[in-house]
Amino acid sequence: MVHSLPIPLLLLLQFLALIPTVYSNNIISRAAQRTHKVAARHTHAIARDLRVAFGAVLVSEPPQQLLANGRTVYCKSNAVGSSGTGQGNSNSSSGTGTPTKSASAGSPTASAVSPWKLAEAHNGSEFFQGWSFDVGADPTHGVVDYLDQSQATSAGLAYVNSAGNAIMAVDTTNNLSGNRESVRITTNSQYNQALWILNAIHMPTGCGVWPAFWTNGPNWPAGGEIDIVEGVNDYTNNQATIHTNPGCSMPTSNTTALGVTGELVAQTNCAAAETGNQGCGMRSNSNVSFGAAFNNNGGGVYASKLDDTGVSIHFWPSAQVPSDILAGTPQPSSWGAPFAAWPASTCDPSTFFYNQSAIFDTTLCGDWAGSAWNSTGVPGQEQSCAQRTGYSTCESFVMAEGSAFSQACMFNWEVKSVNIYQYKP
Repeated sequence: MVHSLPIPLLLLLQFLALIPTVYSNNIISRAAQRTHKVAARHTHAIARDLRVAFGAVLVSEPPQQLLANGRTVYCKSNAVGSSGTGQGNSNSSSGTGTPTKSASAGSPTASAVSPWKLAEAHNGSEFFQGWSFDVGADPTHGVVDYLDQSQATSAGLAYVNSAGNAIMAVDTTNNLSGNRESVRITTNSQYNQALWILNAIHMPTGCGVWPAFWTNGPNWPAGGEIDIVEGVNDYTNNQATIHTNPGCSMPTSNTTALGVTGELVAQTNCAAAETGNQGCGMRSNSNVSFGAAFNNNGGGVYASKLDDTGVSIHFWPSAQVPSDILAGTPQPSSWGAPFAAWPASTCDPSTFFYNQSAIFDTTLCGDWAGSAWNSTGVPGQEQSCAQRTGYSTCESFVMAEGSAFSQACMFNWEVKSVNIYQYKP
């Protein structure tokens, strides 16, 4: 009988039974991709089977969500099945929006030599190398506690999935009495000038959620902060903002004169100390640049450029990414107007931005998502979160309704890559 076979032979039989599935899902469908990464994924699968066989921790493949455009989002294993009250606003647009125009878009092709040279790349199985995991309470007063790398990995909140994408998530346990566990990571590298390019498939979304990707200097706000991706609750249009020391401003509120496609959402004064920490922000004109709309549209690419001319930020939905970016030879001069820009004429980059590190985080409630709990009027937020969830406060909702965020991996970042370039003509 099979039960009488030695354990090593049983393990071998178990692995052999998995081969057709592994090959059909990973090799046949991805034959043109990197074979060494496929082999690495097979090794991880064997390791999982061995751990299961010896009664250790079961590490299951994350469930998947197939989008209308054929792209796959990989969900956290305990984030499936609940319909919850915290799902993205059903009125949020999932259309194509009005993204920044690009000279050319499509698959990677040969491109002219770029003066922007790759300084570091974060992708695939090595995505988390070169990042530090911040630990402790959220400085923006959210109801989360950030875990170190070992804790986050063990909790299933930070890992690289079988598609080679980095997952950063928040705990979804119901009825917590304390803060939720979350992830915040910061690059070890720092740059005075650079081009940061983020390619993401999915970002956290829903009432109470406040995700962000940004760069930040030391001694805030002296070193400057550039918020590349940020928003709260059910927002569909991304908001980019800078926060600085006094003396930095925008030369005008006229977006035509600024040469941008977005709109000003606050004052032209960018000094944190003089604006109640608000800085000066601009909202993207694309209704698929943030939240559930971004996710339903298959994600997209953000590019933030800091150089002698100032700060500028572009966004493209996944189907409209310029070919030079996909080829790894970015040509910012060919990208057309950014949706947000802060020119050097009234905000000297060398004075207000230095030693910038890139940061990801997901917090809950806090200074923005919590204060906007009863608000409407921002694109995507036609109904307040208080009305939609039936909870009077953000904190009471996110503590009680963890399963509400499990629908469509609502607490998850899924990131294909973060590439950082420096100008070296």
